[in-house]
Amino acid sequence: MKNRILVVEDDLAIAEAIELNLTLSEYACKVFHDGADAAAYLSEDHSFDLALLDVMLPGLDGFSLMEHMERYGIPVLYLTAKIDLASKIKGLRLGAEDYIVKPFEMLELLVRMEKILARTGKLDRILRYHDVVLDCTNRTVTKSGEPVSLQPLEFDLLAMLIRFKNCTLSRDRILNEIWGYDFAGGTRTVDIHIAHLRKKLGLERSIVSVMKLGYRLED
Repeated sequence: MKNRILVVEDDLAIAEAIELNLTLSEYACKVFHDGADAAAYLSEDHSFDLALLDVMLPGLDGFSLMEHMERYGIPVLYLTAKIDLASKIKGLRLGAEDYIVKPFEMLELLVRMEKILARTGKLDRILRYHDVVLDCTNRTVTKSGEPVSLQPLEFDLLAMLIRFKNCTLSRDRILNEIWGYDFAGGTRTVDIHIAHLRKKLGLERSIVSVMKLGYRLED
Protein backbone atom coordinates (compact mmCIF):
# COMPACT_ATOMS: atom_id res chain seq x y z
CA MET A 1 0.00 0.00 0.00
CA LYS A 2 1.29 3.48 -0.87
CA ASN A 3 2.21 5.90 1.92
CA ARG A 4 -0.40 8.67 2.11
CA ILE A 5 0.90 12.24 2.32
CA LEU A 6 -1.12 15.32 3.28
CA VAL A 7 0.18 18.49 1.60
CA VAL A 8 -1.01 21.92 2.76
CA GLU A 9 0.62 24.63 0.64
CA ASP A 10 -0.98 27.84 -0.64
CA ASP A 11 1.57 28.51 -3.39
CA LEU A 12 -0.05 26.72 -6.32
CA ALA A 13 3.17 26.21 -8.29
CA ILE A 14 4.97 24.68 -5.31
CA ALA A 15 1.97 22.53 -4.43
CA GLU A 16 1.74 21.21 -7.99
CA ALA A 17 5.47 20.46 -8.11
CA ILE A 18 5.31 18.57 -4.82
CA GLU A 19 2.25 16.59 -5.90
CA LEU A 20 3.86 15.68 -9.24
CA ASN A 21 7.11 14.51 -7.68
CA LEU A 22 5.43 12.58 -4.87
CA THR A 23 3.13 10.87 -7.37
CA LEU A 24 6.11 9.91 -9.54
CA SER A 25 7.74 8.49 -6.39
CA GLU A 26 4.56 6.45 -5.80
CA TYR A 27 3.18 8.32 -2.82
CA ALA A 28 -0.55 8.97 -2.57
CA CYS A 29 -1.20 12.71 -2.05
CA LYS A 30 -4.05 14.89 -0.86
CA VAL A 31 -3.41 18.59 -1.42
CA PHE A 32 -5.02 21.63 0.24
CA HIS A 33 -4.26 25.31 -0.21
CA ASP A 34 -6.07 26.50 2.93
CA GLY A 35 -5.29 25.41 6.49
CA ALA A 36 -8.91 25.53 7.65
CA ASP A 37 -10.00 23.30 4.76
CA ALA A 38 -7.31 20.76 5.65
CA ALA A 39 -8.35 20.75 9.33
CA ALA A 40 -12.01 20.21 8.40
CA TYR A 41 -11.12 17.33 6.08
CA LEU A 42 -9.17 15.53 8.80
CA SER A 43 -12.36 14.99 10.79
CA GLU A 44 -13.54 12.74 7.94
CA ASP A 45 -10.26 11.20 6.77
CA HIS A 46 -7.08 11.26 8.83
CA SER A 47 -5.29 8.12 7.64
CA PHE A 48 -2.13 9.95 6.56
CA ASP A 49 1.43 8.80 7.17
CA LEU A 50 2.97 12.27 6.98
CA ALA A 51 1.91 15.91 6.59
CA LEU A 52 3.88 18.53 4.67
CA LEU A 53 2.71 21.87 6.05
CA ASP A 54 3.47 25.39 4.93
CA VAL A 55 3.63 27.79 7.89
CA MET A 56 2.02 30.89 6.39
CA LEU A 57 -1.41 29.68 5.22
CA PRO A 58 -4.84 31.26 4.78
CA GLY A 59 -7.59 30.05 7.08
CA LEU A 60 -5.36 28.37 9.66
CA ASP A 61 -1.58 28.64 9.74
CA GLY A 62 0.77 25.67 9.86
CA PHE A 63 1.61 26.10 13.54
CA SER A 64 -2.09 26.07 14.44
CA LEU A 65 -2.58 22.92 12.37
CA MET A 66 -0.14 21.02 14.57
CA GLU A 67 -2.77 20.24 17.22
CA HIS A 68 -4.90 18.57 14.54
CA MET A 69 -1.95 16.49 13.37
CA GLU A 70 -1.14 15.41 16.92
CA ARG A 71 -4.77 14.42 17.50
CA TYR A 72 -4.51 11.85 14.72
CA GLY A 73 -0.85 10.91 15.17
CA ILE A 74 0.32 12.38 11.85
CA PRO A 75 4.05 13.30 11.74
CA VAL A 76 4.77 16.79 10.39
CA LEU A 77 7.46 18.24 8.15
CA TYR A 78 7.22 22.03 7.83
CA LEU A 79 7.84 23.67 4.44
CA THR A 80 8.33 27.40 4.81
CA ALA A 81 9.93 30.58 3.57
CA LYS A 82 10.40 31.71 7.19
CA ILE A 83 14.13 31.39 7.76
CA ASP A 84 14.39 32.96 11.21
CA LEU A 85 15.62 30.69 13.99
CA ALA A 86 12.67 31.52 16.26
CA SER A 87 10.17 30.10 13.76
CA LYS A 88 12.24 26.95 13.29
CA ILE A 89 12.52 26.40 17.03
CA LYS A 90 8.79 27.02 17.47
CA GLY A 91 7.92 24.43 14.84
CA LEU A 92 10.22 21.82 16.36
CA ARG A 93 9.00 22.51 19.89
CA LEU A 94 5.41 22.08 18.72
CA GLY A 95 6.38 18.55 17.70
CA ALA A 96 7.44 18.72 14.04
CA GLU A 97 9.76 15.96 12.88
CA ASP A 98 11.66 18.26 10.52
CA TYR A 99 11.71 21.73 8.96
CA ILE A 100 12.83 22.62 5.43
CA VAL A 101 13.22 26.16 4.09
CA LYS A 102 12.07 27.24 0.63
CA PRO A 103 13.41 27.07 -1.99
CA PHE A 104 14.46 23.45 -1.64
CA GLU A 105 15.55 20.67 -3.95
CA MET A 106 12.81 18.09 -4.45
CA LEU A 107 15.26 15.24 -3.90
CA GLU A 108 16.18 16.68 -0.50
CA LEU A 109 12.49 16.76 0.42
CA LEU A 110 12.06 13.12 -0.65
CA VAL A 111 15.08 12.06 1.40
CA ARG A 112 13.83 13.90 4.49
CA MET A 113 10.38 12.37 4.06
CA GLU A 114 11.83 8.88 3.83
CA LYS A 115 13.85 9.44 7.00
CA ILE A 116 10.74 10.53 8.90
CA LEU A 117 8.62 7.65 7.60
CA ALA A 118 11.34 5.17 8.56
CA ARG A 119 11.84 6.74 12.00
CA THR A 120 8.11 6.68 12.75
CA GLY A 121 7.67 3.12 11.48
CA LYS A 122 5.40 4.16 8.62
CA LEU A 123 7.71 3.58 5.66
CA ASP A 124 6.35 1.15 3.07
CA ARG A 125 8.51 -1.97 3.43
CA ILE A 126 7.56 -3.46 0.04
CA LEU A 127 9.02 -1.70 -3.01
CA ARG A 128 7.96 -2.47 -6.57
CA TYR A 129 9.32 -1.60 -9.96
CA HIS A 130 7.34 -3.34 -12.71
CA ASP A 131 8.01 -7.08 -12.12
CA VAL A 132 10.75 -6.45 -9.54
CA VAL A 133 9.65 -6.67 -5.88
CA LEU A 134 11.83 -5.81 -2.88
CA ASP A 135 10.84 -6.93 0.60
CA CYS A 136 12.84 -4.53 2.78
CA THR A 137 11.96 -6.37 5.99
CA ASN A 138 13.27 -9.76 4.88
CA ARG A 139 15.68 -8.22 2.34
CA THR A 140 14.56 -10.45 -0.51
CA VAL A 141 14.21 -9.62 -4.21
CA THR A 142 12.10 -11.30 -6.87
CA LYS A 143 11.71 -10.67 -10.58
CA SER A 144 8.59 -12.07 -12.22
CA GLY A 145 8.13 -14.11 -9.04
CA GLU A 146 11.58 -15.70 -9.21
CA PRO A 147 14.15 -14.98 -6.46
CA VAL A 148 17.19 -12.90 -7.39
CA SER A 149 20.37 -13.00 -5.34
CA LEU A 150 21.79 -9.54 -4.55
CA GLN A 151 24.71 -8.56 -2.36
CA PRO A 152 23.72 -6.36 0.64
CA LEU A 153 25.01 -3.14 -0.95
CA GLU A 154 23.36 -4.02 -4.26
CA PHE A 155 20.07 -4.44 -2.41
CA ASP A 156 20.45 -1.05 -0.69
CA LEU A 157 21.35 0.63 -3.98
CA LEU A 158 18.34 -0.86 -5.76
CA ALA A 159 16.05 0.21 -2.91
CA MET A 160 17.38 3.77 -3.18
CA LEU A 161 16.87 3.84 -6.95
CA ILE A 162 13.28 2.63 -6.60
CA ARG A 163 12.41 4.98 -3.73
CA PHE A 164 13.69 7.93 -5.76
CA LYS A 165 12.47 6.67 -9.10
CA ASN A 166 12.58 9.25 -11.91
CA CYS A 167 14.99 11.40 -9.88
CA THR A 168 18.61 11.81 -10.90
CA LEU A 169 20.92 10.64 -8.12
CA SER A 170 24.51 11.84 -8.18
CA ARG A 171 27.30 9.35 -7.58
CA ASP A 172 28.37 11.32 -4.50
CA ARG A 173 24.87 11.19 -2.99
CA ILE A 174 24.59 7.45 -3.67
CA LEU A 175 28.04 6.89 -2.20
CA ASN A 176 27.24 8.86 0.95
CA GLU A 177 23.82 7.27 1.48
CA ILE A 178 24.86 3.65 0.83
CA TRP A 179 28.55 3.45 1.69
CA GLY A 180 28.73 6.33 4.20
CA TYR A 181 30.67 9.58 4.38
CA ASP A 182 33.82 7.89 5.69
CA PHE A 183 34.08 5.45 2.75
CA ALA A 184 37.62 5.61 1.38
CA GLY A 185 36.84 4.29 -2.12
CA GLY A 186 35.90 6.37 -5.14
CA THR A 187 32.71 6.80 -7.13
CA ARG A 188 33.81 4.02 -9.49
CA THR A 189 32.38 1.69 -6.83
CA VAL A 190 28.90 3.02 -7.65
CA ASP A 191 29.40 2.36 -11.38
CA ILE A 192 30.40 -1.25 -10.71
CA HIS A 193 27.36 -1.93 -8.52
CA ILE A 194 25.05 -0.28 -11.06
CA ALA A 195 26.47 -2.58 -13.75
CA HIS A 196 25.73 -5.60 -11.54
CA LEU A 197 22.13 -4.50 -10.97
CA ARG A 198 21.55 -3.91 -14.67
CA LYS A 199 22.81 -7.38 -15.54
CA LYS A 200 21.12 -9.32 -12.70
CA LEU A 201 17.71 -7.70 -13.15
CA GLY A 202 17.70 -6.89 -16.87
CA LEU A 203 17.52 -3.15 -16.17
CA GLU A 204 20.00 -2.04 -18.82
CA ARG A 205 17.50 0.37 -20.37
CA SER A 206 15.77 1.35 -17.13
CA ILE A 207 18.78 2.53 -15.11
CA VAL A 208 19.84 5.53 -17.18
CA SER A 209 23.29 7.10 -16.98
CA VAL A 210 23.21 10.88 -16.59
CA MET A 211 26.39 12.30 -18.11
CA LYS A 212 28.92 13.62 -15.57
CA LEU A 213 26.42 13.25 -12.74
CA GLY A 214 25.00 9.85 -11.85
CA TYR A 215 22.01 7.59 -12.50
CA ARG A 216 18.23 7.63 -12.73
CA LEU A 217 15.75 4.72 -12.63
CA GLU A 218 13.11 5.63 -15.18
CA ASP A 219 9.54 4.41 -15.13
